[in-house]
Amino acid sequence: MSAQQHKPVIGISIGDLNGIGPELVIKTFADHRILEMCTPIIFTSNKVINFYRKGIPDTNFNYQNIKDFTRINHKQINIFNCWEEDVNIQPGQLTDVAGKYAVKSLMTAVQALKEQKIQGLVTAPIHKKNVQSAEFNYTGHTPFLKHAFGMQDVVMLMTSGNFRVALLSEHVPLAEAAKYVTRENILSKLNILHNSLIKDFGIDKPKIAVLG
Repeated sequence: MSAQQHKPVIGISIGDLNGIGPELVIKTFADHRILEMCTPIIFTSNKVINFYRKGIPDTNFNYQNIKDFTRINHKQINIFNCWEEDVNIQPGQLTDVAGKYAVKSLMTAVQALKEQKIQGLVTAPIHKKNVQSAEFNYTGHTPFLKHAFGMQDVVMLMTSGNFRVALLSEHVPLAEAAKYVTRENILSKLNILHNSLIKDFGIDKPKIAVLG
């Protein structure tokens, strides 16, 4: 196996087609230094990428289309086409169509993660309103991923350098937030965070502050 193939394969769900996700993904991966760290697979349609790429002048964003994971190019950005049909893209507009395909991208990427075709997942933003359906009845990525992987509890963790913040609750109205402040919930989140700091961040004896 070559050094290139030792890089982690990271999936990226495209998010709301009318939102900031597609543009952000293109601008991020136009910096090819990222290819030294990982092999990216963007779960979307090349038609969506081409639509937004036209509006970003002088971007150095090149990719290859793949239909199966045996064709991954470890030296280039890969686009896994989740759909072939044309989609009406309306930047800045809240539409059911944009939400539908955001979910399609996310679910395809999650299935790839379950099958170990990718080693990690990065999610571009979705809109909480237009993704709702009988198929997707979640307030966001976190509860969906919790259900998809059969986890008893999860934690939303935000990090920047040595700064790490875990949330006790997320995506709930302030009027309802207080009911999540229970001994059971606090201990569960602390346990997950403690284990993550040891295993993921290499901190032998983590110190955790609890803010009220």
